[in-house]
Amino acid sequence: MSNTVFNKGDRPAAGPPQGGTAPSGGSEPREAGSVGAPILPGATLGVMGGGQLGRMFVHAAQQMGYSTAVLDADATSPAGLVSHHHIRTGYLDAEGLAALRDASAAITTEFENVPAAALATLAIDRPVSPAADAVAIAQDRALEKQHFQRCGVPCAPFAEIADEAALAAVPDDLLPGILKTACLGYDGKGQVRVATRAELQTAWATELKGARCVLEKMLPLAAECSVIVARGRDGAMVNFPLQRNLHRGGILAVTEVFEANLPPVLADAAVAAAKSVAEGLRYVGVLCVEFFVVQDAGGVASLVVNEIAPRPHNSGHYTLDACDQSQFDLQVRTMTGLPLVQPRQHSPSLMLNLLGDIWAAGTPKWAEVLALPGTHLHLYGKTDARPGRKMGHLTVTGPTPDAVRAVALQCAALLGIAPF
Repeated sequence: MSNTVFNKGDRPAAGPPQGGTAPSGGSEPREAGSVGAPILPGATLGVMGGGQLGRMFVHAAQQMGYSTAVLDADATSPAGLVSHHHIRTGYLDAEGLAALRDASAAITTEFENVPAAALATLAIDRPVSPAADAVAIAQDRALEKQHFQRCGVPCAPFAEIADEAALAAVPDDLLPGILKTACLGYDGKGQVRVATRAELQTAWATELKGARCVLEKMLPLAAECSVIVARGRDGAMVNFPLQRNLHRGGILAVTEVFEANLPPVLADAAVAAAKSVAEGLRYVGVLCVEFFVVQDAGGVASLVVNEIAPRPHNSGHYTLDACDQSQFDLQVRTMTGLPLVQPRQHSPSLMLNLLGDIWAAGTPKWAEVLALPGTHLHLYGKTDARPGRKMGHLTVTGPTPDAVRAVALQCAALLGIAPF
């Protein structure tokens, strides 16, 4: 496969997308959810963002016979290195967006902080999924929580803080809480735990520099979980099983997926809530909805929604090895209008997130890890192994949850990952 690089000032030759009809152009945005002829293999699919999620999307699209184009300014971006075309510009660069539009029959995103305005620009001439308005809601915690409320999906009690007056009006019962920037926070960034009004004042004014924020009441968490759904242009929707997650330092560390990993009543409620959130957005694409499991004083467990990610998600990487379709396969299907078929998990699975920390003592013990049954290593092509940076993941599959967990604990010990 040849990799064509488009720098600023370059432009790929325009032409009708293969496997479909050439968009007509004009000033009206294309409706992301409109139903038309599917875009068939042979066409070129574009993705905004060149990280590991883009890389896995590119691999899935290429396996299905599509060409790919990646827009990312980084010359060594994981997705750009493996794509047919790499457009090296910023997300809001007009020439870069035009190059991606001209190269692609349809466009998606792999990063929730891609500017919604860029997606709206691309949608004038090409099908874009998810749509700019859905991404804009996911980028703003206040808008996100308002959407949850409209959908009737419970979330943690919260207050919006935009100025000193809103800060002073915060109800006492929201403390202790977690103060989060309304925009641009991920993997634990832009978040401060506060127990008192004095801590709240200091965190908002000093640590978060007076940014618009959301204060969420701290709840008694029993577990964390997520559900990934895919919704097509025609409104058809499918989902993966409930994923039980463990975070450390605000970063996903472990995902376990097997039948009854949480009580079925909670699993059913999580899937229904995730579908309601997607339906309320008229979403097209792959959407991850993250939940907290909370327990009341009587020990009764219930769900509150935490946040959404308008893209494939770290907690869904196990689908590459444990399911008959991966979340990236569904991303290709939703953006091209191909039929959605309910995915099936064929093996219990556990995923370990591989952060740069495990390279501190040198090259990790890959040979020993891969000598264990059911291990599947995925590295993302990043050369700088910094602490906290996602470098890859390891999936373990096996005949039973206990067998999978035993092997995964052996892998963790070999890699210097704390037991779980």
